Amino acid sequence: MLISAAVCPHPPLLVPEVTGASDPAARELDRLRTACREAVAVLLGAAPDLLVVAGGAGQTAEYPAAAGGSLRDFAVPFTVGADPVLPLSLTIGKWLLAGAASPGPPVTWQGIASGTAAADCLSLGEKLAALAPRVALLAMGDGPGCRARGVPGATDPAADRYDGQVTAALAAADPAALAALDPGRDQELFVAGRAAWQVLAGAASAGAFTADLRYAAAPFEVSYYVATWVRAH
Repeated sequence: MLISAAVCPHPPLLVPEVTGASDPAARELDRLRTACREAVAVLLGAAPDLLVVAGGAGQTAEYPAAAGGSLRDFAVPFTVGADPVLPLSLTIGKWLLAGAASPGPPVTWQGIASGTAAADCLSLGEKLAALAPRVALLAMGDGPGCRARGVPGATDPAADRYDGQVTAALAAADPAALAALDPGRDQELFVAGRAAWQVLAGAASAGAFTADLRYAAAPFEVSYYVATWVRAH
């Protein structure tokens, strides 16, 4: 049963070794990192028996518990864990957990292929939530990145509408609204998190949750969201 969930983005910039940002950018990154750390603390504070980290990958597959990740594809000499085979989403997830105050519960690392149909994501989420009596889920994913591929600072009504859908769903702990996101927008808007959010929707389909939307912004022309859901008693 899902007892808590967190949503975090997975830009390489979250890792301090990656960036030599100017002061304004550094302050915004610190705000984002703090929101992510606080979300992970809430997740682990629910005392789960199992933590599932789910994020986009080249294929839908579970990775070994000892698997690590690296940022070598971004020309950054950073690794976390051994055997760096994790995709970017789970690499950043592993980095976030490595900074947690306590070792925490056993972790399942679940990759989800981009383009996975909504129904398959929902089904996977239901299966993951049934793996233990108390399951926590960390869903890693970025929102629209189309702004970063256009004119910097330009408005993008389609991306804004998508942001509105996601932030409203996360702020209301509304799995049905996440389930309704259109996979066909992934490529159009360069969305990297839809599949993971729909896995969350499947995992949270049974029960009510209280929500806290901790961060929602597009500081580097890519939309990032941080939220926590905790099962209501």
